[in-house]
Amino acid sequence: MSGHSKWSTIKRKKEKADAERGKIFTKLIREIITAARQGGGDENMNPRLRTAVMTAKAANMPQANIERAIKKGTGELPGVVYEEKIYEGYGPGGVAILIETLTDNTNRTTSEIRHILTKYQGNLGESGCVAWMFEKKGSISVDRKVCSEDRLMEIVLEADAEDMAAVDDGYDIVCAPENLNQVKEALDLNQIPAISAEITMIPKTSVKVEGKEAEQILKLMEALEDSDDVQRVHANFDIEDSEVDE
Repeated sequence: MSGHSKWSTIKRKKEKADAERGKIFTKLIREIITAARQGGGDENMNPRLRTAVMTAKAANMPQANIERAIKKGTGELPGVVYEEKIYEGYGPGGVAILIETLTDNTNRTTSEIRHILTKYQGNLGESGCVAWMFEKKGSISVDRKVCSEDRLMEIVLEADAEDMAAVDDGYDIVCAPENLNQVKEALDLNQIPAISAEITMIPKTSVKVEGKEAEQILKLMEALEDSDDVQRVHANFDIEDSEVDE
């Protein structure tokens, strides 16, 4: 299983919804504010905002929170200005890591990212050192219980999805970034709820890790995800289910 699919599955297993929801909402709100600030508050005219709102709704964020974040982005309400910065580096076993951040203090964020990487036997790299190993895609996750595999594949392929793979607890659907909205709408029309729907970076190739390196890379990924300034973390590791501590 690819690093993207594996990490997505691991995160879903480890997250405790009530405890994690506040942090998840904080990250989603930052994305909505930034998208609205850059492209305006009209979802129909702002693809990034449309995707951000769709992701927030998939995470069950209240509509009032979404509307307030949009108004902060457009300036109708006061809000913090966040700067986008992508960090690239390597983890244990030579795993490539791509870290997307939104921050109001890049010095603080850079220091924290470097500290976390070093703590778990990784290192911060130069811009461009690993980005070429990933490609931007739309990604949707669906619970296995809500639809048969054959039916789901029929629906998503008809909506121009590129691929669908069965994972432990459901299905991961991959599509071109510009088709994410239409694939999600096709699911909605067929009353198939999505666990998540987002633009992500999928590795072109993967690196097999096991033993101590597998343990370290999972700790590193969790530590990065736990940082307030980190929006998303992508890595190209391949790891056996038996290596994951439930």
